[in-house]
Amino acid sequence: MRKLATLTCIAALASFIGAPALAEDTPLPAKMTAEDMSGTMFEREDTTRTERNGHTVLDVTSLLSSDGKFGSGLYRAGPSRFAIDEPYGVDEFMYFLEGGVTLTSADGSVLEVNAGEAVTLPKEWTGVWETEGYTKIWVIYSEDGSGLQ
Repeated sequence: MRKLATLTCIAALASFIGAPALAEDTPLPAKMTAEDMSGTMFEREDTTRTERNGHTVLDVTSLLSSDGKFGSGLYRAGPSRFAIDEPYGVDEFMYFLEGGVTLTSADGSVLEVNAGEAVTLPKEWTGVWETEGYTKIWVIYSEDGSGLQ
């Protein structure tokens, strides 16, 4: 009740001074604090938990665009190795907070990405992904929305 009264007062004041009215569906920026990135963000109810190779993988979205084609979030996974034989499927920027990954592209070139470093994978990428575990911030663009929902 107090929140509604406060919003009503703010809306009235905004109207009086000529400012745009506040709406409950107003898009807001999505912030990840240092505390969130240290792992507390994975405590949110909307965190996806899956098992892979005997380890729990955690994934939480901080923002999904209104058209469902762009998103960002936080991801944590344990040791794994897998071949990506079909194109990756999404354009993804990754900033590694902990751990890292070794990416061996289809042409045999090897790229090591460690904590404090970033990499962008194009949707056409194929190769081998190897890691001892990591936590990353991810940002994905997907023309058809796959990989984001």
